[in-house]
Amino acid sequence: MSNKSPQRLKKSLGLLDVYALATGTTLSAGFFLLPGIAAMQAGSAITLSYLIAVLPLIPATFCIVELTTAMPRAGGVYYFLDRSMGSLLGTVGGIGTWLALVLKVAFALIGIGVYLGLFIPELPIVAVAIGLAIALGLLNVLGADTSGKLQIVLVFLVIVALVVLIGGAVPELNFSHFNNYLEPGSGAIISTAALVYISYGGITKVTSLSEEVENPERNLPLGIFLALFTAILLYGIGTAVMVGIVPMDQLAGDLSPVATVAESLFGRVGVIVISIAALFAFISVANAGTMSASRYPLAMSRDFMMPSFLQRLSKNGMPINSIIFTVTTIVIILLLLDTSRIVKIASAFQLLMFMLVCVAVIVMRESKIDSYDPSYISPFYPWMPIFGVFSSLWLFSHMSAWTKIFTMVLLLIGVVWYRYYVRNKVGRSGAIYHIFEKLGQSRQEGLDRELRGILKEKELRKDDPFDQLVARSHVIDVGEGISFEDIVERVSTLFSNFVPESYDNLYRQFFEGTVVGVTPVAHGAALPHSRVEGLTQMEMVMVRSKPGINVTVNNPATDQLEDQTLHAIFFLLSPLDNPTQHVRMLAQVARQIEIEDFMNDWIAAEDEQQLKESILHNERFHSIYIHKDSPTEQLIGKPLSAINMPEGSLVALIRRGEQTIIPRGSTIIHEYDRITVIGEPSSMREFHKTYIS
Repeated sequence: MSNKSPQRLKKSLGLLDVYALATGTTLSAGFFLLPGIAAMQAGSAITLSYLIAVLPLIPATFCIVELTTAMPRAGGVYYFLDRSMGSLLGTVGGIGTWLALVLKVAFALIGIGVYLGLFIPELPIVAVAIGLAIALGLLNVLGADTSGKLQIVLVFLVIVALVVLIGGAVPELNFSHFNNYLEPGSGAIISTAALVYISYGGITKVTSLSEEVENPERNLPLGIFLALFTAILLYGIGTAVMVGIVPMDQLAGDLSPVATVAESLFGRVGVIVISIAALFAFISVANAGTMSASRYPLAMSRDFMMPSFLQRLSKNGMPINSIIFTVTTIVIILLLLDTSRIVKIASAFQLLMFMLVCVAVIVMRESKIDSYDPSYISPFYPWMPIFGVFSSLWLFSHMSAWTKIFTMVLLLIGVVWYRYYVRNKVGRSGAIYHIFEKLGQSRQEGLDRELRGILKEKELRKDDPFDQLVARSHVIDVGEGISFEDIVERVSTLFSNFVPESYDNLYRQFFEGTVVGVTPVAHGAALPHSRVEGLTQMEMVMVRSKPGINVTVNNPATDQLEDQTLHAIFFLLSPLDNPTQHVRMLAQVARQIEIEDFMNDWIAAEDEQQLKESILHNERFHSIYIHKDSPTEQLIGKPLSAINMPEGSLVALIRRGEQTIIPRGSTIIHEYDRITVIGEPSSMREFHKTYIS
């Protein structure tokens, strides 16, 4: 249940942080700098190019969100590709995605210099960009929460400025500027779409920070989808405004098109205000991009794909060496590459990585790994990821030959790095080998164990009946002189009386699973488990042994036999048709077992009710004694059906003297009863306020 793992990053990012980071990596150079370059090719049809560019992003976003809610780990796309298709594509994808991000950051830093140049013409753009890269690196070292707060402020100011600009521009649009809209031709429009694709690429890069996001199963999908909607809206309307306000001969080649629109509408004051907004936008994308990019070397270092020094964390939990490495690379790019090449290479990498992410979802779905448990499921499977693959290839095919060649060279560098550095250090094969297993080839069990470990860090889903399962579970308390085989025999006999499975099958699965290492065994506890065809609800038997039960098991991490003394054994049976919920329930038991005081409370429990309470969520249950001269006096003599319980809560157990009573609506509450109430945390707070405080 517990293996030594790398130190995890601190969870400090909420929904607003996710939205600000995703939006901030999008509304920058693609809006304030790139439209003028795009207009040189597509003319007044740049709006159409921006809308075409978003087509491959939509399926890629759906796929990335699904993968992120299943595997919220630092490294984002790298982690997904590595765990789905193996270390080779993981290496190539990690290097490629990291490089696309640092290229985007470099492009944004160049944009800062361009807009500052409106006021200081002699300003050395590259020198300013390098100085800002170093400053943002130092800010990132201070912590994700510090960078996140800055990001929220910057993005809010940028959006307000753009809404004011668009609102003032719409009444002034000159629709004659849209004449001959399609004159550049489909080839130019599509190739321009490939050029501006990088404008949207930052939306999903926040997934590389998923390990630092609070409640990632909710906050990541919601934050990313809100950012995507914001980007499509502002890019679509914003580029139309640029065309409608600025004549094409002036717009084409303009590196500060938004400032030109502002000057046309509001004069010099407009230029100043929108230039400040542009600077905020560029700083936000550079900040968010630096944060996201620095997590890729960290994640790859954890997996032995890059030198170990890159996984070092500072005292406040930041990947300091990875940040330094990323910022240094950004500086080198600023010194060696020009702006147009930066954006083309970044777009090309982004398209290829998003294509592979769509393939990754297909691989993970078809692998049928029980522990692959995303809270968000990408719609229209498999057509959505298939569309993502072909639309990405379609746009990539319209890029220049130079861009394709340079992209292939960099991908080749990733392959060479894998061949000479990674291959002999890493033995992972990825989820694709679970597909091959169906064809009689090998199977990679390590991924399943890793995903189960991730599940332990997640919360239960709202419809997971863990508390109800514990409340109705059977409890067996045994003394000295009983063997593990005797326990398995007794539990198998008990289960066979009310589940549609034979004693022999139950005994074999429970006993053999524990001995060969399939059953998690650690911290003095074991979790024998199985799924049964025809079973309608989960069932559990909890066994407590104060003196301990000796058992010899195989440790899957070392493949060695080890002697264990068990004080707690949780036998779990689940329906065959819901494997992911089965794994979540196992993970929740494991999570409770690993709480520091669990085993002491378990051994010290005086009765069945206290044993069950020790495995429940502390915030999801209350146990109270009923007696006069207390708020609980009003319950005495009433049947449960007449008690006004908070919505979402119920009385799960009643302890009366030496007897444990399974409550029913007609059960009358007596004085000195001890009742256990379970429910949602909000219901428990209301219950506490009514009957305890």
